[in-house]
Amino acid sequence: MSLSELSRSGLLTALIAVLARLSIPLPFSPVPVTGQLIGVLLAGVLLGGKNSFFAVLSYLMLGAAGAPLFSYGLGGPGILFGPSGGYLWGFLPGVFICGKLLENERAPRFPRTAAAMLGCLGCTYLGGTVQLALVMGFGAAEAVLAGVLPFLPADLLKIAFAATVGARLKKSITPNVPLPSPPAGQSTGGKLR
Repeated sequence: MSLSELSRSGLLTALIAVLARLSIPLPFSPVPVTGQLIGVLLAGVLLGGKNSFFAVLSYLMLGAAGAPLFSYGLGGPGILFGPSGGYLWGFLPGVFICGKLLENERAPRFPRTAAAMLGCLGCTYLGGTVQLALVMGFGAAEAVLAGVLPFLPADLLKIAFAATVGARLKKSITPNVPLPSPPAGQSTGGKLR
């Protein structure tokens, strides 16, 4: 990881932590609405698969160590194993998939970016719903009603915002260097003719 990549990862880790402070409790769910998903999605767009994974992992490790980085300014390992912890765990595969799908795109288009972010959201919901059901003793339908449906409209708006902003930021920070051509005698598939 280069110094530039490390700096970007650190900035996105900090952004996720700051956006987690934007927490709104819901009376019918133990899971709050937070802004941290926006930071996770931006990490995927701007850092690629591996680096975004490490940015989110750093966030989770710092929070688990007790730094007040999670929603409501909380920290500690209990958060990762509580009702909302599965969403945090779900960020890891989600951001990796999102980042991997977009890492070779200099200026990703909105539909591709939004689709990659929907993959991240799917992983987040899957991890969150499973852990919510286990911790709270919910059935599958009850877990989806408490942990997915109330969040879906706001999360789709977060994706629209992050896809728009992320694509513009990536275009402005990615150098406009031509991609290397395949060696002579090779097609774009890499096979000799």
